[in-house]
Amino acid sequence: MATNSATLHYLEYKDARTYWVAALFIAGNIALPQLCHLIPSGGPMLLPIYFFTLVAAYKYGWKVGLLTAALSPLVNTALFAMPAPAVLPAILVKSLLLAAAAGFTARRFRTVSLQLLLGVVLFYQVAGSIGEWVLSGSLSAALQDFRIGIPGMLLQILGGYLLIKHLK
Repeated sequence: MATNSATLHYLEYKDARTYWVAALFIAGNIALPQLCHLIPSGGPMLLPIYFFTLVAAYKYGWKVGLLTAALSPLVNTALFAMPAPAVLPAILVKSLLLAAAAGFTARRFRTVSLQLLLGVVLFYQVAGSIGEWVLSGSLSAALQDFRIGIPGMLLQILGGYLLIKHLK
């Protein structure tokens, strides 16, 4: 089991640094989807809106994660109409589940590993798909990430691991 005992930094809402760090991750969650949407079906395949939420919550705690999870999709929708307003509730559910799971896992285990990140990604995807099914009434829509988003999930696990491990 590959692990990294790098220091995890938990920030509080009263700390101004929390908002600066969250703003940087939100900016990443704005820029990365724009790059991914240059590739045909890049958004649904690479799931870029979740990447920096995972890193933010795992490295800096659930408070930074929740700010990133909630504001990234809202800002992207306001600026670029992506995600589309119709799917925004499902993406918010998944983003918030991801932030909570990543923050909890990091705090509980105090280390990062590929296995832990796999667990976080599977949790938010399964629970989020159930939530999406309830919201949309469409099992097909709810399972889209499992049909075409596997590359994005792998990017979150592998890329997230590398970034969390190397952030100071």
